[in-house]
Amino acid sequence: LDGVSRCERPLIPSLPSPTAEVCIGVLLLLILYNYWFLYIPYLTWLYLDWRTPEQGGRRSDWVRSWAVWKYFKDYFPIHLIKTKDLDPSHNYIFGFHPHGVLVAGAFGNFCTNYSDFKKLFPGFTAYLHVLPIWFRCPLFREYLMSSGPVSVSKRSVSHVLSKEGGGNISIIVLGGAEESLDAHPGKFTLFIRQRKGFVKIALTHGAYLVPVFSFGENELFKQVSNPEGSLLRTVQDKLQKIMGFALPLFHARGVFQYNFGLVPYRKPIHTVVGHPIPVHQTLHPTPEQIEELHQTYMEELRKLFEEHKGKYGIPEQDTLVFK
Repeated sequence: LDGVSRCERPLIPSLPSPTAEVCIGVLLLLILYNYWFLYIPYLTWLYLDWRTPEQGGRRSDWVRSWAVWKYFKDYFPIHLIKTKDLDPSHNYIFGFHPHGVLVAGAFGNFCTNYSDFKKLFPGFTAYLHVLPIWFRCPLFREYLMSSGPVSVSKRSVSHVLSKEGGGNISIIVLGGAEESLDAHPGKFTLFIRQRKGFVKIALTHGAYLVPVFSFGENELFKQVSNPEGSLLRTVQDKLQKIMGFALPLFHARGVFQYNFGLVPYRKPIHTVVGHPIPVHQTLHPTPEQIEELHQTYMEELRKLFEEHKGKYGIPEQDTLVFK
């Protein structure tokens, strides 16, 4: 589903997670050293639990309340700003922009218990949708689900938006891996023009659309120059199409010095939730209906950016670039 299945995961969205690699290594060691009494029960569980990431996941308030997430939120710091009350009798799709390298705003605001989400949006449950590949990674999938993310597959999004009586929010990072390659400080390039799958699924379920812009998301890292047409960008694009995730070459600060390293810069992130766009349920939307709603969404997203950019130090002449 274009615009849904091509969206990204939290934490380190454009790179394979080191935690995932460690989990795979642990399982391989168990198999190599024949700890069958550990890996056979787990693999059996994995088989039986395979569809859980598409059925609302399995979040843990204990994991979401780990102190590390408070330090994570306060490091930048991360803020959540509401511009309009939402009616909990509806389900919603939050289109999250921009992707950036880390997607820190999406994770910090919607996957931990230290954000103001519950205070600002009482009666709602948020689901951050991430690439299905991460739920196929043994052991790591359990850790990932515990903080709240679910798969970005069509079946998973439909499950969230099918809740009777409303109160569910699907958060989808619409720009995906492609957009992460254009995540440069001071730049606001969004891959949105061809992302229309989220509009179709919104129409199908009657889910209201809400544009979300995370100011400061692109300021956390500096990326090696990779203009379109360059050898580096060509290689990155090909790898992204093959593997499903991007490999941006980025740097920031170190732990004890500010000159070079992989620790993100301490730049404030303000995630602004825009006004909801009412959507009338249409089980079989036409291309014209999808296009009309998609245009409305882009207009509201641009309006949101223009209304708030001055508050966060963005020059008047800077604007969004839709690709």
